[in-house]
Amino acid sequence: MGLLDDTTLQQYYQGNDFGSYQFTSLDDVITQFQIAYVGDNKIIPKIKRADIAFHAQRAMQELSFDTFKSCKGQEIIVPASLQMLLPHDYVNYTKISWVDSAGIKHLLYPASKTSNPFSIKQDSLGNYTFAIGDPVLVNADFEDTFADPWFANNAAPNSVAGTLDEIGIVDGALTFTHYRLDFGGNTMSRAYAAWQAIDVSGINYLEISAAGVSAAASGTALNGVLYFGLSTTPGDLISTTAQSISNATSTNVDVPDIAYVEWVDGTSSTKSLTGEDAVDVSAYSTVYVIVKSYLDYTTNISTDASINSIDNILVTNQEAPDSLQTSTPGSSTAWSNYKSGTPSENQDDYQDDTYWPLDGSRFGLDPQHAQANGSFYIDCVSGKIHFSSNIAGKTVILDYISDSIGTDGEMQVHKFAEDAMYKWIAYAILSTSSLQMHQQLAPRFKKERFAAVRTAKLRLSNIKLEELTQILRGKSKQIKH
Repeated sequence: MGLLDDTTLQQYYQGNDFGSYQFTSLDDVITQFQIAYVGDNKIIPKIKRADIAFHAQRAMQELSFDTFKSCKGQEIIVPASLQMLLPHDYVNYTKISWVDSAGIKHLLYPASKTSNPFSIKQDSLGNYTFAIGDPVLVNADFEDTFADPWFANNAAPNSVAGTLDEIGIVDGALTFTHYRLDFGGNTMSRAYAAWQAIDVSGINYLEISAAGVSAAASGTALNGVLYFGLSTTPGDLISTTAQSISNATSTNVDVPDIAYVEWVDGTSSTKSLTGEDAVDVSAYSTVYVIVKSYLDYTTNISTDASINSIDNILVTNQEAPDSLQTSTPGSSTAWSNYKSGTPSENQDDYQDDTYWPLDGSRFGLDPQHAQANGSFYIDCVSGKIHFSSNIAGKTVILDYISDSIGTDGEMQVHKFAEDAMYKWIAYAILSTSSLQMHQQLAPRFKKERFAAVRTAKLRLSNIKLEELTQILRGKSKQIKH
């Protein structure tokens, strides 16, 4: 097909959407299917576009696994938590590796002999316990630094030269450091939030308690505002300017919508909702324990920092739960032991042509474990990748198979596979129809679908004869013993 959107060659080469001509959008595939297959004197006399769209998306998901070029990649620096979130469109990984200073990938091996199971709480006799007052937060005292499952928006620069707002752990307390911000002629600060999602299935009432400190008014800075409570929604990932609740648009300055305590008077104290004031969460399956922090300014003179902080956070169930409880929410002994292990250091040195740290004395090792790159395993329940301790701080690349329907922009079909899409959609519609004519046509289109998918696989296989020949030349080399 030509450039149906009237894109000229100049617009293409001076634009940013290179290589898109080889693909057809899923919307166009659906439209073209309607033109070719639906109507009077065609195999499908009448069908809703929504039905075609359903079968088209199912075809995308199925063909993405082994037919389309659906591999994607993500790169992160592994944090202290040694965890990485699985992408939203993740189906399976092709390889996971860390990158050295030369840009070379070092493959990580899957640690199939470990996992992160649900750790059941037991008493001294080994009986399962369903006790009142069990904590439901992970890392509530911030001993493991501020890390997953806690989330927060990123601290941002403010108007005072050389300063940066901070969110972090100071003396064991979660601390928000605010500086002045000049915004549109107004003086204000940025609003921040930190939160953790908790499962409250089978829990009716929660008690909450925390020790908070709101910044005292100083110069042109007013008293700090600090909220702690339970909310149905998390905070904003983007820090937003806030001068007062009345003119701020960020949810980071809205009070938690289920229940909360607040510190707004520039003092420190421990506040709680317990006993008769316990929070009713029986209507929810998941809630967010959330902390919100900001403050106001009157003019832009002050350059001092204002600090809000919170510590000794406690969230407990008020009554004996119906479901199994865990002694270590979000963690297990297996995961704790795995991440605390000290495997061999991974190497990043190309000054020597050989890497032989033990002089060949590695008899009896399983070849899959005879390397020092590090390891990982995937916890499908939590949707996270767990890494060994020698990967902390490393840049890790996840190459994975996508289902190709993660976003609207990804829902496109290579032109070599268009016919396979049409045959897949046609067979899916005919095989689910109750019309006798369609049932008679279904076996024929099943065969045509199989043939079209096989042809698409061959066309998209990307086998280059010269590259294959070059690889096979290596088979003639003599192997020295």
